Amino acid sequence: MPITSSELKGALARIADHARENRDFLCEADAQLGDGDLGITVAEGFAACAKLDLNEDVGRAFFEMAKTFQQASSSSFGTLVSTGMMAAAKTLRDRKEFEADEIAGLLAQARDAMLARGKSSLGEKTVLDGLDAQVRALEATPSGALIDVALKAAKDTVEEFTQKPNQAGRARIFAEKSIGLPDPGQLALVVITEGLR
Repeated sequence: MPITSSELKGALARIADHARENRDFLCEADAQLGDGDLGITVAEGFAACAKLDLNEDVGRAFFEMAKTFQQASSSSFGTLVSTGMMAAAKTLRDRKEFEADEIAGLLAQARDAMLARGKSSLGEKTVLDGLDAQVRALEATPSGALIDVALKAAKDTVEEFTQKPNQAGRARIFAEKSIGLPDPGQLALVVITEGLR
């Protein structure tokens, strides 16, 4: 089924609700390694996007989402999410819909734009490792239960990296302390993906 701005708006509402329910969980996880405001960033960012009256041009819709998310949160995570949305906006410009089998490619472009913006690399125990895992999993499963596939990839990434040190962002300052702790950004990706359901 083609994905239109109407479907995007529904997805934003579901993510916003789930992010609100997990706001304290994400803040507590973030407080162990950072400012403790990640839950606020995710919840407020998606809540603001969910209120948008999205343009029927899906590229324009993603542009509106990117701008709104950035305004709702100027944190580093908020900037990364906005950057990823902007990458999708450029690809989908002047289109009124896109197909589910394009999602992996859109996420790959978002990942690459976020890597460039954050000046980081894969393997540093960040949200980008989870996003990369989702890209690879979706490329291997172009149809079917895509949300389940993406969610498993995100959860598996959290498990894979928990025993590794953080090497990027504020958490890198606490590299030794971060061993044994899940990365807050990777947890946020799990929450966002769960919200799509």
